[in-house]
Amino acid sequence: KTAYEIVDCDWSSDVCSSDLARLPRLRLIRHAANRGQSAGVWTGVKRARGEWIATLDGDGQNDPADLPQMFQRLSVDPKPDMVAGHRVNRKDTASKKIASRLANRIRGALLKDETPDSGCGIKIFRRDLFLELPYFDHMHRFLPALARRHGARVVSVAVNHRPRGAGSSNYTNFGRLKAGVLDLIGVWWLIRRSRLPIDAREET
Repeated sequence: KTAYEIVDCDWSSDVCSSDLARLPRLRLIRHAANRGQSAGVWTGVKRARGEWIATLDGDGQNDPADLPQMFQRLSVDPKPDMVAGHRVNRKDTASKKIASRLANRIRGALLKDETPDSGCGIKIFRRDLFLELPYFDHMHRFLPALARRHGARVVSVAVNHRPRGAGSSNYTNFGRLKAGVLDLIGVWWLIRRSRLPIDAREET
């Protein structure tokens, strides 16, 4: 069964509240206070009932029309465990695009995640895979690297990008860089120290 779930404490909850009666499959889950994007994603995935999860940011910049083509990639053999969006023609300020491009290059060089745009919010992944990943604040920015650490197959798909429709960023470029460096070091350490027995099998 398909379940639609939105986790947010800001504008999107007001928009979706009016649709609860009209869309019986819509479930609105709210935190008591703003816990950040990673906590929102984790709560939504934890409460979800489906095998596959699709996420996208609530500010309107991700285009839901990209989801069908992303789901089509799940029929490709070998089947991926995660399909990550890659924003093209970004509708951001020049400084944000430069900072993001630099961050992606540094992250790619250190983590070897082979993902051109790890921070893109629109993704599809297996629910059970996500729940096995280590949780920490800002983990949503490193999902491809964390999934690959777990032995998962990740592919990237070019997606549309639109001007921000609502809300505002909680970070300046410097603030995002400061938090990102600490997170990057932590994820690099996790990958270096990974010894997960992903090839284990039961013998009969």
